[in-house]
Amino acid sequence: MNMEGLIVTPGFIDTHSHSDIKILEEPLLEPKICQGITTELLGQDGIAMAPLPIEHIESWRKNISGLDGESDLIDWTYENSDTYLKSISRKGTCSNIAYLVPHGNVRLEAMGMSGEKASKEQVEKMKGILEREMKCGAVGFSTGLIYIPCTYAETSEVKELCEVVKKYDGVFVVHQRSEGDEILESLDEVIDIAKDTKVKLHISHFKLCGKEKESQMESVLKKLDDAKKEGVQISFDQYPYTAGSTTLSVLLPPWVHIGGSDKMLDRLKDPNIIKQIEVDVKNGIKGWDNFIDFAGYEGIYITNVNSEKNKEYIGKNILQISEIKGIEPLQVVIDIIREEENKVSMIDYFGLESHIKTFIQRPEQNFCTDGILHGQMHPRTYGAFPKAIRKYVKEEKLISIEEAIYKMTAKPAEVFGLNDRGKLEVGMAADIVAIDFEQIEDVSTYLNPKQLPKGIEMVMVNGEIVINGSDKNITLSGKVLRK
Repeated sequence: MNMEGLIVTPGFIDTHSHSDIKILEEPLLEPKICQGITTELLGQDGIAMAPLPIEHIESWRKNISGLDGESDLIDWTYENSDTYLKSISRKGTCSNIAYLVPHGNVRLEAMGMSGEKASKEQVEKMKGILEREMKCGAVGFSTGLIYIPCTYAETSEVKELCEVVKKYDGVFVVHQRSEGDEILESLDEVIDIAKDTKVKLHISHFKLCGKEKESQMESVLKKLDDAKKEGVQISFDQYPYTAGSTTLSVLLPPWVHIGGSDKMLDRLKDPNIIKQIEVDVKNGIKGWDNFIDFAGYEGIYITNVNSEKNKEYIGKNILQISEIKGIEPLQVVIDIIREEENKVSMIDYFGLESHIKTFIQRPEQNFCTDGILHGQMHPRTYGAFPKAIRKYVKEEKLISIEEAIYKMTAKPAEVFGLNDRGKLEVGMAADIVAIDFEQIEDVSTYLNPKQLPKGIEMVMVNGEIVINGSDKNITLSGKVLRK
Protein backbone atom coordinates (compact mmCIF):
# COMPACT_ATOMS: atom_id res chain seq x y z
CA MET A 1 0.00 0.00 0.00
CA ASN A 2 1.01 3.64 -0.42
CA MET A 3 2.51 4.92 2.87
CA GLU A 4 2.77 8.55 1.79
CA GLY A 5 1.49 10.89 4.51
CA LEU A 6 1.21 8.12 7.12
CA ILE A 7 3.08 7.70 10.41
CA VAL A 8 4.84 4.34 10.48
CA THR A 9 5.45 2.92 13.97
CA PRO A 10 6.31 -0.36 15.67
CA GLY A 11 3.32 -2.54 16.54
CA PHE A 12 1.52 -1.56 19.73
CA ILE A 13 1.94 -3.72 22.84
CA ASP A 14 -1.07 -4.23 25.13
CA THR A 15 0.38 -4.92 28.57
CA HIS A 16 -2.98 -5.67 30.18
CA SER A 17 -5.16 -7.96 28.11
CA HIS A 18 -8.02 -10.35 28.84
CA SER A 19 -7.93 -12.26 25.55
CA ASP A 20 -7.01 -15.53 27.33
CA ILE A 21 -10.11 -17.46 26.22
CA LYS A 22 -10.98 -15.57 23.04
CA ILE A 23 -7.53 -16.19 21.54
CA LEU A 24 -8.35 -19.92 21.53
CA GLU A 25 -11.64 -19.31 19.71
CA GLU A 26 -10.68 -16.62 17.22
CA PRO A 27 -7.17 -16.30 15.74
CA LEU A 28 -7.97 -12.75 14.55
CA LEU A 29 -8.90 -10.62 17.56
CA GLU A 30 -10.44 -7.82 15.52
CA PRO A 31 -10.96 -5.31 18.38
CA LYS A 32 -7.24 -5.47 19.17
CA ILE A 33 -5.49 -5.85 15.82
CA CYS A 34 -7.62 -3.10 14.26
CA GLN A 35 -6.33 -0.57 16.80
CA GLY A 36 -2.74 -1.51 15.98
CA ILE A 37 -2.05 -4.00 18.78
CA THR A 38 0.35 -6.70 17.60
CA THR A 39 1.40 -8.13 21.00
CA GLU A 40 -0.70 -8.90 24.10
CA LEU A 41 0.24 -10.00 27.63
CA LEU A 42 -2.13 -12.64 28.99
CA GLY A 43 -2.43 -14.11 32.49
CA GLN A 44 -3.46 -10.86 34.17
CA ASP A 45 -4.82 -10.05 37.64
CA GLY A 46 -3.63 -13.32 39.12
CA ILE A 47 -6.58 -15.32 37.77
CA ALA A 48 -6.25 -16.84 34.31
CA MET A 49 -6.12 -20.10 32.36
CA ALA A 50 -3.06 -21.99 33.58
CA PRO A 51 -2.01 -23.80 35.62
CA LEU A 52 -5.48 -25.22 36.25
CA PRO A 53 -5.84 -28.51 38.16
CA ILE A 54 -8.53 -30.73 36.67
CA GLU A 55 -10.49 -31.02 39.93
CA HIS A 56 -11.00 -27.24 40.08
CA ILE A 57 -11.99 -26.56 36.46
CA GLU A 58 -15.74 -26.06 36.94
CA SER A 59 -15.44 -23.76 39.93
CA TRP A 60 -12.59 -21.82 38.33
CA ARG A 61 -14.58 -21.18 35.14
CA LYS A 62 -17.16 -19.34 37.23
CA ASN A 63 -14.44 -17.42 39.04
CA ILE A 64 -12.76 -16.00 35.92
CA SER A 65 -15.76 -15.64 33.61
CA GLY A 66 -16.41 -12.02 34.58
CA LEU A 67 -12.94 -11.07 33.32
CA ASP A 68 -12.08 -13.53 30.57
CA GLY A 69 -15.49 -14.80 29.47
CA GLU A 70 -16.82 -18.32 29.15
CA SER A 71 -16.60 -20.97 26.44
CA ASP A 72 -17.61 -24.57 25.79
CA LEU A 73 -15.56 -24.55 22.57
CA ILE A 74 -12.13 -24.83 24.14
CA ASP A 75 -10.18 -27.42 26.07
CA TRP A 76 -9.95 -26.38 29.75
CA THR A 77 -7.39 -29.01 30.78
CA TYR A 78 -4.34 -26.78 31.05
CA GLU A 79 -2.41 -28.23 33.97
CA ASN A 80 0.55 -25.97 33.24
CA SER A 81 1.38 -22.88 31.19
CA ASP A 82 3.24 -24.95 28.61
CA THR A 83 0.13 -26.88 27.56
CA TYR A 84 -1.86 -23.64 27.35
CA LEU A 85 0.72 -21.80 25.26
CA LYS A 86 1.20 -24.83 23.00
CA SER A 87 -2.56 -24.87 22.44
CA ILE A 88 -2.44 -21.24 21.25
CA SER A 89 0.49 -22.04 18.94
CA ARG A 90 -1.28 -25.12 17.57
CA LYS A 91 -4.50 -23.24 16.79
CA GLY A 92 -2.59 -20.26 15.40
CA THR A 93 -2.94 -16.55 16.09
CA CYS A 94 -2.73 -13.30 14.14
CA SER A 95 -1.03 -11.48 17.05
CA ASN A 96 1.86 -12.21 19.38
CA ILE A 97 1.17 -13.55 22.86
CA ALA A 98 3.26 -13.43 26.04
CA TYR A 99 2.21 -14.87 29.38
CA LEU A 100 2.28 -13.97 33.08
CA VAL A 101 2.01 -16.77 35.64
CA PRO A 102 -1.17 -15.99 37.64
CA HIS A 103 -0.87 -16.03 41.42
CA GLY A 104 -4.43 -17.28 41.94
CA ASN A 105 -3.83 -20.34 39.78
CA VAL A 106 -0.61 -21.12 41.66
CA ARG A 107 -2.43 -20.78 45.00
CA LEU A 108 -5.33 -22.88 43.67
CA GLU A 109 -2.98 -25.76 42.86
CA ALA A 110 -1.24 -25.49 46.23
CA MET A 111 -4.22 -25.02 48.57
CA GLY A 112 -7.47 -24.82 46.61
CA MET A 113 -9.80 -21.87 47.22
CA SER A 114 -8.97 -21.61 50.89
CA GLY A 115 -9.23 -18.20 52.51
CA GLU A 116 -6.67 -19.17 55.14
CA LYS A 117 -3.17 -17.85 55.58
CA ALA A 118 -0.77 -20.10 53.67
CA SER A 119 1.40 -22.29 55.86
CA LYS A 120 5.17 -22.42 55.40
CA GLU A 121 4.76 -25.75 53.59
CA GLN A 122 2.07 -24.32 51.30
CA VAL A 123 4.21 -21.29 50.43
CA GLU A 124 7.09 -23.61 49.57
CA LYS A 125 4.73 -25.61 47.35
CA MET A 126 3.63 -22.41 45.62
CA LYS A 127 7.24 -21.42 45.04
CA GLY A 128 7.89 -24.78 43.39
CA ILE A 129 4.82 -24.41 41.17
CA LEU A 130 5.80 -20.86 40.22
CA GLU A 131 9.35 -21.96 39.36
CA ARG A 132 7.95 -24.72 37.16
CA GLU A 133 5.70 -22.20 35.38
CA MET A 134 8.42 -19.57 34.94
CA LYS A 135 10.51 -22.24 33.22
CA CYS A 136 7.71 -22.52 30.64
CA GLY A 137 8.76 -19.09 29.34
CA ALA A 138 6.52 -16.64 31.21
CA VAL A 139 7.72 -13.02 31.22
CA GLY A 140 6.53 -12.47 34.77
CA PHE A 141 4.08 -13.15 37.57
CA SER A 142 0.73 -11.45 38.13
CA THR A 143 -1.50 -11.05 41.14
CA GLY A 144 -4.86 -9.38 41.65
CA LEU A 145 -5.10 -8.56 45.33
CA ILE A 146 -8.83 -7.80 45.11
CA TYR A 147 -9.64 -11.13 43.41
CA ILE A 148 -10.01 -14.50 45.08
CA PRO A 149 -7.96 -16.40 46.02
CA CYS A 150 -5.14 -13.80 45.67
CA THR A 151 -6.85 -11.44 48.11
CA TYR A 152 -6.31 -13.94 50.93
CA ALA A 153 -2.53 -13.85 50.53
CA GLU A 154 -0.49 -12.02 53.12
CA THR A 155 2.31 -9.73 52.01
CA SER A 156 4.90 -12.28 53.13
CA GLU A 157 3.46 -14.88 50.74
CA VAL A 158 3.64 -12.53 47.77
CA LYS A 159 7.16 -11.47 48.76
CA GLU A 160 8.44 -15.06 48.80
CA LEU A 161 6.91 -15.72 45.40
CA CYS A 162 8.56 -12.57 44.03
CA GLU A 163 11.93 -13.99 45.05
CA VAL A 164 11.29 -16.74 42.49
CA VAL A 165 10.25 -14.15 39.89
CA LYS A 166 13.46 -12.20 40.50
CA LYS A 167 15.51 -15.39 40.02
CA TYR A 168 14.12 -15.64 36.47
CA ASP A 169 14.41 -11.89 35.81
CA GLY A 170 10.64 -11.67 35.49
CA VAL A 171 8.29 -8.77 36.20
CA PHE A 172 5.94 -8.59 39.22
CA VAL A 173 2.62 -7.34 37.78
CA VAL A 174 0.05 -6.36 40.41
CA HIS A 175 -3.52 -5.19 40.63
CA GLN A 176 -2.88 -3.67 44.01
CA ARG A 177 -5.02 -4.26 47.09
CA SER A 178 -6.55 -0.79 46.98
CA GLU A 179 -6.95 1.86 44.30
CA GLY A 180 -9.16 3.98 46.52
CA ASP A 181 -9.31 4.77 50.26
CA GLU A 182 -6.21 2.75 51.14
CA ILE A 183 -4.14 3.36 48.03
CA LEU A 184 -1.21 4.79 50.01
CA GLU A 185 -0.97 1.71 52.22
CA SER A 186 -1.41 -0.46 49.14
CA LEU A 187 1.45 1.30 47.34
CA ASP A 188 3.63 0.84 50.41
CA GLU A 189 2.95 -2.90 50.28
CA VAL A 190 3.93 -3.47 46.65
CA ILE A 191 6.86 -1.05 46.74
CA ASP A 192 8.22 -2.76 49.87
CA ILE A 193 7.93 -6.14 48.13
CA ALA A 194 9.91 -4.81 45.17
CA LYS A 195 12.45 -3.09 47.42
CA ASP A 196 13.10 -6.23 49.50
CA THR A 197 13.26 -8.71 46.60
CA LYS A 198 14.74 -6.40 43.92
CA VAL A 199 12.03 -7.63 41.53
CA LYS A 200 10.82 -5.31 38.75
CA LEU A 201 7.43 -3.86 39.74
CA HIS A 202 4.67 -3.10 37.22
CA ILE A 203 1.33 -1.84 38.58
CA SER A 204 -1.72 -2.75 36.55
CA HIS A 205 -4.16 -0.10 35.25
CA PHE A 206 -2.88 2.54 37.67
CA LYS A 207 -5.67 4.81 38.90
CA LEU A 208 -7.05 6.74 41.85
CA CYS A 209 -10.62 5.57 42.49
CA GLY A 210 -13.20 7.88 43.96
CA LYS A 211 -14.04 11.34 42.72
CA GLU A 212 -13.29 12.84 46.14
CA LYS A 213 -9.71 11.53 46.31
CA GLU A 214 -7.95 14.53 44.73
CA SER A 215 -6.17 15.28 48.02
CA GLN A 216 -4.32 11.97 47.79
CA MET A 217 -2.77 12.60 44.39
CA GLU A 218 0.30 14.46 45.66
CA SER A 219 1.08 11.65 48.11
CA VAL A 220 0.59 8.99 45.45
CA LEU A 221 3.06 10.68 43.11
CA LYS A 222 5.56 11.21 45.92
CA LYS A 223 5.55 7.49 46.67
CA LEU A 224 6.40 6.76 43.03
CA ASP A 225 9.23 9.30 43.08
CA ASP A 226 10.62 8.10 46.40
CA ALA A 227 10.54 4.45 45.26
CA LYS A 228 12.61 5.27 42.19
CA LYS A 229 15.12 7.25 44.29
CA GLU A 230 15.55 4.12 46.41
CA GLY A 231 16.36 2.04 43.33
CA VAL A 232 13.00 0.33 42.74
CA GLN A 233 12.35 -0.45 39.07
CA ILE A 234 8.74 0.68 38.85
CA SER A 235 6.35 1.09 35.93
CA PHE A 236 2.60 1.02 35.37
CA ASP A 237 0.06 0.79 32.60
CA GLN A 238 -3.13 2.78 32.12
CA TYR A 239 -6.23 2.84 29.94
CA PRO A 240 -7.37 6.40 29.08
CA TYR A 241 -10.90 6.26 30.51
CA THR A 242 -12.61 7.31 33.74
CA ALA A 243 -14.57 4.04 33.94
CA GLY A 244 -13.29 0.54 34.54
CA SER A 245 -14.67 -2.91 33.85
CA THR A 246 -14.53 -6.13 35.84
CA THR A 247 -16.63 -8.90 37.35
CA LEU A 248 -19.74 -7.79 39.29
CA SER A 249 -18.91 -9.95 42.28
CA VAL A 250 -16.08 -7.59 43.36
CA LEU A 251 -18.94 -5.56 44.89
CA LEU A 252 -19.18 -8.23 47.61
CA PRO A 253 -16.79 -8.39 50.60
CA PRO A 254 -13.88 -10.87 50.31
CA TRP A 255 -15.19 -13.18 53.04
CA VAL A 256 -18.27 -13.95 50.92
CA HIS A 257 -16.01 -15.57 48.29
CA ILE A 258 -14.10 -17.97 50.57
CA GLY A 259 -14.10 -21.47 49.06
CA GLY A 260 -14.87 -20.34 45.53
CA SER A 261 -17.89 -19.41 43.46
CA ASP A 262 -20.08 -22.34 44.47
CA LYS A 263 -19.63 -21.60 48.19
CA MET A 264 -20.31 -17.92 47.54
CA LEU A 265 -23.52 -18.71 45.66
CA ASP A 266 -24.71 -20.85 48.57
CA ARG A 267 -24.03 -17.99 51.01
CA LEU A 268 -26.12 -15.62 48.91
CA LYS A 269 -29.19 -17.74 49.74
CA ASP A 270 -28.82 -17.10 53.50
CA PRO A 271 -30.77 -14.04 54.80
CA ASN A 272 -28.40 -13.64 57.76
CA ILE A 273 -25.38 -13.49 55.48
CA ILE A 274 -27.11 -10.96 53.24
CA LYS A 275 -27.70 -8.77 56.32
CA GLN A 276 -23.98 -8.92 57.12
CA ILE A 277 -23.12 -8.01 53.50
CA GLU A 278 -25.40 -4.96 53.85
CA VAL A 279 -23.53 -3.89 57.00
CA ASP A 280 -20.11 -4.32 55.37
CA VAL A 281 -21.11 -2.46 52.20
CA LYS A 282 -22.48 0.40 54.29
CA ASN A 283 -19.56 0.64 56.75
CA GLY A 284 -16.69 -0.75 54.69
CA ILE A 285 -13.98 -3.23 55.66
CA LYS A 286 -10.31 -2.41 56.06
CA GLY A 287 -8.31 -3.77 53.14
CA TRP A 288 -11.30 -3.98 50.79
CA ASP A 289 -12.03 -1.55 47.96
CA ASN A 290 -15.77 -0.84 48.12
CA PHE A 291 -16.71 -0.12 44.50
CA ILE A 292 -20.23 0.90 45.55
CA ASP A 293 -18.74 3.60 47.74
CA PHE A 294 -16.64 5.28 45.05
CA ALA A 295 -18.81 4.65 41.97
CA GLY A 296 -22.33 4.63 43.44
CA TYR A 297 -25.09 2.32 42.24
CA GLU A 298 -25.85 4.85 39.50
CA GLY A 299 -22.25 4.49 38.22
CA ILE A 300 -22.25 0.68 37.96
CA TYR A 301 -23.63 -0.82 34.73
CA ILE A 302 -24.27 -4.46 33.82
CA THR A 303 -22.32 -5.35 30.65
CA ASN A 304 -22.63 -9.11 30.33
CA VAL A 305 -24.72 -11.97 31.70
CA ASN A 306 -24.73 -15.67 30.93
CA SER A 307 -28.49 -16.39 30.74
CA GLU A 308 -31.49 -14.98 28.92
CA LYS A 309 -33.22 -14.10 32.20
CA ASN A 310 -31.23 -10.93 32.84
CA LYS A 311 -30.24 -9.88 29.31
CA GLU A 312 -32.73 -7.02 29.41
CA TYR A 313 -30.57 -5.38 32.08
CA ILE A 314 -27.39 -5.19 29.96
CA GLY A 315 -26.54 -1.51 29.54
CA LYS A 316 -28.55 -0.42 32.61
CA ASN A 317 -27.10 0.72 35.92
CA ILE A 318 -27.93 -0.90 39.25
CA LEU A 319 -30.16 1.98 40.32
CA GLN A 320 -32.22 1.73 37.12
CA ILE A 321 -32.61 -2.03 37.58
CA SER A 322 -33.59 -1.44 41.21
CA GLU A 323 -36.41 0.86 40.11
CA ILE A 324 -37.58 -1.61 37.43
CA LYS A 325 -37.62 -4.56 39.84
CA GLY A 326 -38.86 -2.60 42.87
CA ILE A 327 -36.12 -3.90 45.19
CA GLU A 328 -33.08 -2.42 46.95
CA PRO A 329 -29.97 -1.87 44.78
CA LEU A 330 -27.77 -4.25 46.80
CA GLN A 331 -30.40 -6.96 46.45
CA VAL A 332 -30.22 -6.43 42.66
CA VAL A 333 -26.48 -7.11 42.80
CA ILE A 334 -26.96 -10.23 44.92
CA ASP A 335 -29.82 -11.59 42.81
CA ILE A 336 -27.99 -11.14 39.49
CA ILE A 337 -24.77 -12.71 40.78
CA ARG A 338 -26.73 -15.68 42.13
CA GLU A 339 -28.95 -16.12 39.08
CA GLU A 340 -25.99 -15.83 36.70
CA GLU A 341 -23.79 -18.17 38.80
CA ASN A 342 -21.23 -15.35 39.07
CA LYS A 343 -20.84 -15.10 35.28
CA VAL A 344 -21.63 -11.40 35.07
CA SER A 345 -19.55 -8.30 34.24
CA MET A 346 -19.88 -4.58 34.93
CA ILE A 347 -18.57 -1.13 34.05
CA ASP A 348 -17.91 1.24 36.95
CA TYR A 349 -17.32 5.00 36.73
CA PHE A 350 -14.53 5.48 39.24
CA GLY A 351 -12.57 8.68 38.68
CA LEU A 352 -11.65 12.04 37.22
CA GLU A 353 -10.29 13.09 33.85
CA SER A 354 -7.65 15.18 35.61
CA HIS A 355 -6.22 12.00 37.16
CA ILE A 356 -6.03 10.35 33.72
CA LYS A 357 -4.01 13.28 32.39
CA THR A 358 -1.67 13.35 35.38
CA PHE A 359 -0.78 9.67 35.05
CA ILE A 360 -0.35 9.82 31.25
CA GLN A 361 2.44 12.33 31.69
CA ARG A 362 4.37 10.19 34.16
CA PRO A 363 7.60 8.54 32.89
CA GLU A 364 6.56 5.20 34.41
CA GLN A 365 3.40 5.02 32.28
CA ASN A 366 2.55 2.97 29.21
CA PHE A 367 -0.85 2.47 27.59
CA CYS A 368 -3.00 -0.66 27.76
CA THR A 369 -6.60 -1.68 27.05
CA ASP A 370 -7.56 -3.98 29.96
CA GLY A 371 -10.13 -4.97 27.35
CA ILE A 372 -12.75 -7.58 28.24
CA LEU A 373 -13.87 -9.38 25.07
CA HIS A 374 -17.43 -10.44 25.83
CA GLY A 375 -20.84 -8.89 26.35
CA GLN A 376 -21.45 -5.12 26.17
CA MET A 377 -17.75 -4.33 26.06
CA HIS A 378 -16.01 -1.31 27.52
CA PRO A 379 -14.99 1.05 24.66
CA ARG A 380 -11.33 0.59 25.67
CA THR A 381 -11.48 -2.88 24.10
CA TYR A 382 -11.83 -1.27 20.64
CA GLY A 383 -10.40 2.19 21.11
CA ALA A 384 -7.82 2.68 23.89
CA PHE A 385 -4.77 3.27 21.69
CA PRO A 386 -6.49 5.39 19.00
CA LYS A 387 -8.17 7.45 21.75
CA ALA A 388 -4.83 8.16 23.38
CA ILE A 389 -3.46 9.51 20.11
CA ARG A 390 -6.60 11.37 19.04
CA LYS A 391 -7.46 13.00 22.38
CA TYR A 392 -4.20 13.46 24.26
CA VAL A 393 -1.82 14.02 21.33
CA LYS A 394 -3.78 15.49 18.44
CA GLU A 395 -6.49 17.49 20.24
CA GLU A 396 -5.15 18.35 23.70
CA LYS A 397 -1.41 18.17 22.95
CA LEU A 398 -0.82 16.73 26.40
CA ILE A 399 2.11 14.64 25.11
CA SER A 400 3.90 14.52 21.75
CA ILE A 401 3.23 11.87 19.12
CA GLU A 402 6.77 10.57 19.65
CA GLU A 403 6.19 10.14 23.38
CA ALA A 404 2.81 8.49 22.84
CA ILE A 405 4.27 5.97 20.39
CA TYR A 406 7.15 5.27 22.78
CA LYS A 407 4.60 4.55 25.55
CA MET A 408 2.79 2.11 23.22
CA THR A 409 5.84 0.29 21.84
CA ALA A 410 9.44 0.57 23.08
CA LYS A 411 8.53 1.38 26.71
CA PRO A 412 6.46 -1.77 27.33
CA ALA A 413 8.94 -3.87 25.33
CA GLU A 414 11.73 -2.67 27.62
CA VAL A 415 9.74 -3.34 30.79
CA PHE A 416 8.79 -6.92 29.85
CA GLY A 417 12.01 -7.91 28.13
CA LEU A 418 10.51 -8.26 24.66
CA ASN A 419 13.91 -7.53 23.19
CA ASP A 420 13.03 -7.97 19.51
CA ARG A 421 9.85 -5.82 19.64
CA GLY A 422 9.01 -2.15 20.08
CA LYS A 423 11.44 -0.55 17.62
CA LEU A 424 11.86 -0.13 13.87
CA GLU A 425 15.42 -1.35 13.49
CA VAL A 426 17.32 -3.91 11.44
CA GLY A 427 17.12 -7.25 13.20
CA MET A 428 13.89 -6.47 15.06
CA ALA A 429 10.64 -8.37 14.44
CA ALA A 430 8.57 -6.77 11.67
CA ASP A 431 5.55 -5.76 13.77
CA ILE A 432 4.56 -2.51 12.07
CA VAL A 433 1.59 -0.12 12.13
CA ALA A 434 0.77 2.75 9.74
CA ILE A 435 -1.38 5.60 11.10
CA ASP A 436 -3.25 8.39 9.38
CA PHE A 437 -2.76 11.04 12.06
CA GLU A 438 -5.38 13.36 10.56
CA GLN A 439 -8.06 10.67 10.52
CA ILE A 440 -7.30 8.66 13.66
CA GLU A 441 -10.37 8.38 15.89
CA ASP A 442 -11.80 6.01 18.46
CA VAL A 443 -15.39 5.37 17.37
CA SER A 444 -16.30 3.01 20.21
CA THR A 445 -18.62 4.44 22.89
CA TYR A 446 -20.11 3.14 26.14
CA LEU A 447 -23.53 2.81 24.49
CA ASN A 448 -22.21 1.35 21.23
CA PRO A 449 -18.77 -0.12 21.94
CA LYS A 450 -18.39 -2.63 19.09
CA GLN A 451 -17.08 -0.13 16.55
CA LEU A 452 -13.65 -0.28 14.94
CA PRO A 453 -11.47 2.84 15.05
CA LYS A 454 -10.50 5.01 12.10
CA GLY A 455 -7.02 5.92 10.95
CA ILE A 456 -5.19 2.60 11.51
CA GLU A 457 -4.36 1.98 7.85
CA MET A 458 -1.97 -0.99 8.00
CA VAL A 459 -0.96 -3.59 10.58
CA MET A 460 1.85 -6.07 9.99
CA VAL A 461 2.71 -8.94 12.33
CA ASN A 462 6.07 -10.67 11.91
CA GLY A 463 6.35 -9.45 8.34
CA GLU A 464 2.84 -10.44 7.24
CA ILE A 465 0.15 -7.81 6.58
CA VAL A 466 -2.97 -8.49 8.65
CA ILE A 467 -4.80 -5.16 8.12
CA ASN A 468 -4.55 -3.29 4.82
CA GLY A 469 -7.07 -0.46 4.76
CA SER A 470 -10.46 -2.13 5.12
CA ASP A 471 -9.09 -5.55 4.18
CA LYS A 472 -8.35 -8.11 6.90
CA ASN A 473 -6.14 -11.12 6.33
CA ILE A 474 -6.09 -14.03 8.77
CA THR A 475 -2.38 -14.72 8.36
CA LEU A 476 -1.72 -16.67 11.59
CA SER A 477 1.68 -14.97 11.59
CA GLY A 478 1.59 -14.26 15.33
CA LYS A 479 3.84 -16.09 17.76
CA VAL A 480 3.88 -17.15 21.38
CA LEU A 481 6.75 -15.14 22.86
CA ARG A 482 8.50 -17.16 25.54
CA LYS A 483 11.22 -15.67 27.70
